[in-house]
This record gives sequence, C-alpha cells and structure tokens, in this order.
Amino acid sequence: MKKKTIMAMPLKSFWAVVAVCVLGIVIGSFWDFPINEALANKTDIGAFFATYGSYFSYCLYPAAGACLFVGFKKQGKQYRMLAWTLLLVGWFLAVYYSNSYNGKSVRALFGYVAGESDPLLSVLSWLFWAVLYAWVPFVTAKLLDDQDAAKLIAIGAAILVAGIVADNVNLWLKQVGSRPRYKYLITLEDPISQFRQWWQMVPNLAGSNDNFKSWPSGNMTIAAMMFSLPLLADAVKNRSAKKNAAAFAIACVFVVLYGYNRIHMTNHFLTDVCFGTLITYLIFAGISAAFLRAANKE
Repeated sequence: MKKKTIMAMPLKSFWAVVAVCVLGIVIGSFWDFPINEALANKTDIGAFFATYGSYFSYCLYPAAGACLFVGFKKQGKQYRMLAWTLLLVGWFLAVYYSNSYNGKSVRALFGYVAGESDPLLSVLSWLFWAVLYAWVPFVTAKLLDDQDAAKLIAIGAAILVAGIVADNVNLWLKQVGSRPRYKYLITLEDPISQFRQWWQMVPNLAGSNDNFKSWPSGNMTIAAMMFSLPLLADAVKNRSAKKNAAAFAIACVFVVLYGYNRIHMTNHFLTDVCFGTLITYLIFAGISAAFLRAANKE
C-alpha cells in the first residue's frame, strides 16, 4: 500500500514543518523584541539576498506554467492554445510579482528616478525580470515526464493557484493585524512602548503605510513557496523519493535563511516569519492535495 504523502513528502515531513513554525510562534510570543535586538543588523549582503533571494521562489511560477503546458499538449491538439497561454501566465506571474515587490531596487540599478528619468529606463528594468525568467519554462518542460498528463496539470495548477491565494491572504492579514515593523519602532524615542504582540491587532490601521505591515511576513509567503519544490521533483523523468527529499531539504534551508534575513534586516519579528511560513505552507498543502486527488480520480 502506497504511503500517504503531502506535496510529495511523507506525513512526518509535513508535521515537522508545522511543529517548527508553531514552536517559533510560541518562542516569539514571549521574546519577539529581545530576539530582534540581538539579531537585527542591516548589511549589504542581507539587502542583496532580501531583493534577489525571492527569484528562486518565483521561478516556481514559470515552472508551474511548464507543467500545464506539457500536460495540456499531451491532451491533444485542441488544447495547444490553452497550453501556450498558461505557459505565458506562469512566466508573467513571476515577472509581475518580482517587479511589484523588488522592482524599485532594480530600477535604481538602471538609474531610473520617477518623474525625472526617461520612461525607457523603467521599461528596461521590467525587461530585466522578463529575461531573467524566460529560460525557466523551457528547461522545466524538457525535464518533465509527460506520461501522466493529469498529474502535471494538477501540479501546475496547484502551484499557480496556491501562490496567488497565499499572496492575497497575506495582504489581507497585514491589514487585519497592522503590526508595527521593528525598523519603524527603532526610529522612535521609546520603541518598546509602541511594540505590539501579533495578537494585539488594530484592523486597517496600516492602510498604505508599510511601517505597519509587519505581521505576517510577506517575504516568507514567497519563500515558503519553495516547499512545493518536491512536487516538481516528483514530476520529472527518473524521479525518486531521494530526489524529493533532496528538494525538500533545499526548501527547508532556503526558508530558514530567508527567515533569518527578515529579522536580520529589521523588517520582521520571529512570529511574523513563522506565521508567514505556516500559513503559506498550509495553503500549498491543502490546494495541492485537492488538485492531485482530483487528478487521481480522473
């Protein structure tokens, strides 16, 4: 009898991630502020990783598009246009999110100043992301095993849908919590007086003010997408449990590094990091399980 898995990993892996996140939430609930006082220290390397580290997570969007492309092409010629459309959607999502969240840093590299520089520089900064993700779907399509088209469609759809859902849930929760960021608090004369625990919510206080969008971490929503990497590993040729485990290990290391970076760069508290990771992980786990179950029944 085949053992039950979640995102191509044994149940114990799923519960391990959940347990670590819950433990981090418990610890942070008592010592969020002291942890930041000990670890927060902006560096150039940290800033570089904060800007470009999300590239690896966003590569999952065009990779998911490739799964849909190969899966629908296998279904017949009548699905060819749909296959190409979804391939482009996956690529576009990666470019769109990268430009939305990190475009400011790239535009600065191109010397663009809003209202002063030639608009062409802004276009070039957008094309930077477009080119950066262009290779991903084609390389992924070459690696995929097309024998189970329904499985490829389910995996691709799950990653795209879960990614969009997780991002929007995170944005909504930021408004619900409106928690002050550590980097904002340390600009005040008495930071601790304005510090709030994650459960001390003041809904809609944040508005468009990024200083009050600490909980949960949006970047950890991006980083936690990497937990779907074993799903992709399970869809390639010559797949194996060892390859899935290796993909899961890579995802874990990446998420831990990213979580440390968010605290190190004064953007978030430990509870912000753990909630962002946990919420996204559960969304991906639930949506991928639903899509794959439907594919298996079909």
